Amino acid sequence: MTMTRVTDTVDEEAPTVLLVDNNQMSLHRLTSIFRQKEFNIAVCEDGDNAVDEYIRIDPELVVLALDIPSMDGHLAALEMRENSKDCRILFLAPKRQAKLAQDATYSAGAIGWIEKPITASSIETIWPMVLGPIPEAPGLADLDEIHPVEEMIEPEPDLPILPLPINDLPSLPINPVPVPAQEVKKKKKSSKGKRLLIVLVLFSALGAAGYFAWAKWGLQGF
Repeated sequence: MTMTRVTDTVDEEAPTVLLVDNNQMSLHRLTSIFRQKEFNIAVCEDGDNAVDEYIRIDPELVVLALDIPSMDGHLAALEMRENSKDCRILFLAPKRQAKLAQDATYSAGAIGWIEKPITASSIETIWPMVLGPIPEAPGLADLDEIHPVEEMIEPEPDLPILPLPINDLPSLPINPVPVPAQEVKKKKKSSKGKRLLIVLVLFSALGAAGYFAWAKWGLQGF
């Protein structure tokens, strides 16, 4: 926020005007015009801080641009009117926002609006309205819809992430558990040797039988 307080008069009872715009050229022109009218001047450049500054200094007049950052001029004006029904507001708007300025003037109960760029003659033209009565602000009835207050719902606390119980895990054995050796089945002796033995016995028996036969029958022939 850029906040400047300019006092060009020694009269402490001089009226104060709060100028709210983020256009430096517009602020310069407005400051020059209201210096000539012997106003104390306060300057603000965004809507949020303008509302706070209005409450703090309680000025006699607020000259408020609609197209300002953080909070638009219409909503800022309603916030000021909600704080004080005697708030006297004059809107500023470029020609392309004429319809918006008319609607905001009615809604916020502003004393009027003037077109940018600002000139001394435009201020003089509307000055009788500036000094006139303050209209009602029908937009205050819809302020909650224009600027709803969100319910503050406390979020459920996140469940803490439980650490892995690394320390509770059983430590791995240094020496591995011995695995019982499987019984190695003894190889059966090959039956090939048995078969060879049987053959030899058979041949021996046949040989012996042949010998006895030859011996018996051969001797008879002699």
